[in-house]
Amino acid sequence: MYLRRSSRSSTTADPTEPPGPSPRGGLTLARRACTGGALLAATALLLSACSPGSTATSPGMAAEAALAALPRATPTALASYYGQKPTWRACTVPGFECATLKAPLDYAKPADGDVRLAVARKKATGPGKRLGSLLVNPGGPGGSAIDYLQAYAGIGYPAKVRARYDMVAVDPRGVARSEPVECLSGRDMDTYTRTDITPDNRRETTELVDAYKKFAEGCGAHSPKLLRHVSTVEAARDMDIVRAVLGDPKLNYVGASYGTFLGATYAGLFPKRAGRLVLDGAMDPSLPARRMNLDQTAGFETAFRSFAKDCVRQPDCPLGRKGTTTAQVGRNLKAFFGKLDARPIPAGDAGRRRLGESLATTGVIAAMYDEGAWAQLREALTSAMKENDGAGLLALSDSYYERDAGGSYENLMFANAAVNCLDLPAAFDTPEEAEKSLPAFEKASPVFGEGLAWAALNCAYWPVRATGQPHRIEAKGAAPIVVVGTTRDPATPYRWARALAAQLSSARLLTYEGDGHTAYGRGSTCIDSTINTYLLRGTPPANGKRCS
Repeated sequence: MYLRRSSRSSTTADPTEPPGPSPRGGLTLARRACTGGALLAATALLLSACSPGSTATSPGMAAEAALAALPRATPTALASYYGQKPTWRACTVPGFECATLKAPLDYAKPADGDVRLAVARKKATGPGKRLGSLLVNPGGPGGSAIDYLQAYAGIGYPAKVRARYDMVAVDPRGVARSEPVECLSGRDMDTYTRTDITPDNRRETTELVDAYKKFAEGCGAHSPKLLRHVSTVEAARDMDIVRAVLGDPKLNYVGASYGTFLGATYAGLFPKRAGRLVLDGAMDPSLPARRMNLDQTAGFETAFRSFAKDCVRQPDCPLGRKGTTTAQVGRNLKAFFGKLDARPIPAGDAGRRRLGESLATTGVIAAMYDEGAWAQLREALTSAMKENDGAGLLALSDSYYERDAGGSYENLMFANAAVNCLDLPAAFDTPEEAEKSLPAFEKASPVFGEGLAWAALNCAYWPVRATGQPHRIEAKGAAPIVVVGTTRDPATPYRWARALAAQLSSARLLTYEGDGHTAYGRGSTCIDSTINTYLLRGTPPANGKRCS
């Protein structure tokens, strides 16, 4: 699946935007998570899926194994990495400093080579005593933490937080500036993203499978060694090196969406080094990938229903009018997707791309991450449905995929699949398994279920065997950790926040009753003041506190 808050916004960073990853999509929104390649890339996310028997784990049931903490003493073989002295230089973005650090490519064999990690910071502005470094991560996996820092967190986080902390970001291994995983050319990605993800016959199923195979083969050809070492556990161990190099005795961290899994993993591996951790838009690491995909599918349906209720109250809603039921709004949208599947429409694209069902679905899903994008989505749907102009939905889809006007893609989708397919066994091993799952996925979401079920097939053809499994994270001995959940979050369902909070031995669950993906910095004074107090004073909220 794909869960992430965008690392950048399509507009200039705005201090009122959330301190998680900024909104995602071509719109102005955010995402991370678990959905494979938006649709194609969207599903593999956090966990590519589970093995055939893994569905025996029921939704609220934790996997038996718990992530084991590493020894507190730094191994001799890693001493040189922990003792690095960074050479800071001015970044291309004014006001920020950049450096490059090294980490072992393979922690089990440090002598086998290094991976270069890009790090950026903006030093504490004062006044007040400096509290150390505050690392931020917007999610993904695959979102650039440095882009997020420079476009938003380093200038848009609350001034009192930036006054006391050096704001720091490291692009995880395989992402953006840290030896990025590469897979396909821009032209090939255009073909990949418009592949039909609701196959109607054997020929279309074969075309979808071939698309997944070509994507996987491209990743294997371009990044053969790195592809085996981009797991979340390795990225968390890299963060501990960064912590030590920065001179901080403990890691202070704000992670959103997938960034919560990364942060929780750090706490599980290094519980005594976990400082003030905020995990916003939490994931449940105990779930197999298939279950996660199914849960997220239901989450997008919940978000769509909220959108539908709002849409029919607006004079420009193209999917219904006042009194139209949410179920009918969904049927109207699904019927429109069906028309696009049969006959894509013009989209005003310089490369002559047309808007088909896959790209349109991705555009709609992108807008589900942030209710602030709903007006933009209504306008885009109106243009497509009534004027045969798909430009608005295509722009939303392009933003979600991080495709620029020239046809180039950032490495988000490549890194996303690489991490997800390594972190968990594939959700489905064959097209037949995906097809058998359709009733469950369509029940979870009549609008998106079919596409998201097929999207969960992408890791089946990955060239590297998964190294991770579902597991609990307890982090026994860690200081209080704030886990934040939003009740109608589309990408990281609220139940995941409750599950992670129940696993972590020192968690404090903070609930935002509202829409959208993640909560910090999205307009709730209650949420923001609670998290700011925790970051600045170390005072966590009472467990179970609720905000609106």
